[in-house]
Amino acid sequence: MIDHQTADVGGIRLSYQSVGPEDASPLLLLHALGESSADWGGVADAFAVHRRVYALDLRGHGQSGWPGEYSLELMRDDVLEFMDGLSLDRVDVIGHSMGGIVGYLLAQAAPSRVHRLVLEDVPAPLPREQSITTRPDGPLPYDWAMVQAIKAQIDDPDSIWLEQLSQITTPTLVIGGGPESPIPQERVAELARRIRSSRHITIPAGHLIHQAEPEAFTDAVLEFLLSEATSRP
Repeated sequence: MIDHQTADVGGIRLSYQSVGPEDASPLLLLHALGESSADWGGVADAFAVHRRVYALDLRGHGQSGWPGEYSLELMRDDVLEFMDGLSLDRVDVIGHSMGGIVGYLLAQAAPSRVHRLVLEDVPAPLPREQSITTRPDGPLPYDWAMVQAIKAQIDDPDSIWLEQLSQITTPTLVIGGGPESPIPQERVAELARRIRSSRHITIPAGHLIHQAEPEAFTDAVLEFLLSEATSRP
């Protein structure tokens, strides 16, 4: 990633990195809980051959603002405002884990704004056993209050998220990490089953697919994105 910038989004600073031809179709990369835009460094250049890539630090992460108010819906709204501010009418979205939740919430709320959606090792939003998470020692590159708020939502998601998966009309690629992932793969399959316009594949690389198997990941994603692009009238 080469171009570091910030945008004002609903009164908070949103940091992002961008790379690729400025006149190419836009692609948004949304990171997992506790990560940042830097997480995409190993794959962004491959996508930038075909897309103008924008990798965001979601609120409470990295160099973006840490406003103290957090929810996945607010992150979704931040992304929409980011798109409005940069005049990005319609985008492709790749979301990893938490970023994938933000991605499908975006596709539910604004279907006309998401052209294609890739969900990397994202489970269906079903309640899960809650666990106690202890704050790591020392300075953190994210707001611990954000972790607590977002984890609570993931542990006990709003039932409407699950109900509205079937209303997503955006063509979607669901990529599971296989048996080495801590994410139950049957829940990844359930997510794909509920999104009618989805395709489900597995790259057996664990949860961090784009880091562990960057070439396999980018090949699968680009095949998905570009196969549709070449079929346009």
